Amino acid sequence: MILVYILIGIVLFFLAFRFMMFSKMRKQKGKPAPELSGIFGKAIQQGKPALFYFYSESCGACRPMTPVVDNLKKEKLPCYKVDITHHMDIAKKFGVMATPSTVLVNKGIVQEFLIGPQNESKLRSLLR
Repeated sequence: MILVYILIGIVLFFLAFRFMMFSKMRKQKGKPAPELSGIFGKAIQQGKPALFYFYSESCGACRPMTPVVDNLKKEKLPCYKVDITHHMDIAKKFGVMATPSTVLVNKGIVQEFLIGPQNESKLRSLLR
C-alpha cells in the first residue's frame, strides 16, 4: 500500500513540474523579445512577424515538424530554426524549456508561444 502512495506522489510531482514548466513558458507571451545578435537579432529588429522554431536532433517530436519548417523556409517565409544543442543561450533568453517550441515575434513582442509539434496550417496562420 505504501508503494502505491509513493507511485502516486511521483506521478503528481512530475505532473506539477510539467504544468509549472509549460506555464512559465507561456508567460513569455506579450513580453518583449530578447535582444539578440546575428541573423536572429536582425529578424526581431525588422519588426515584421518572425517564427522561431526551437528543436534538437534527438527530439522525437521534432522530427515530423522540422521538414514542415524547412518547407516554409524554402518559400522564403520568415522562419528561423534554432537548434538548442548549438544555441542554448538563445533558447534560455526566450524562456524555452522544451522542444519543439515555436515562438512568433512581431514588432519586437512575443505574440505566440507554442509548445509541442504544430502542423503546417497552424504555422502558416501565425505568419499572416
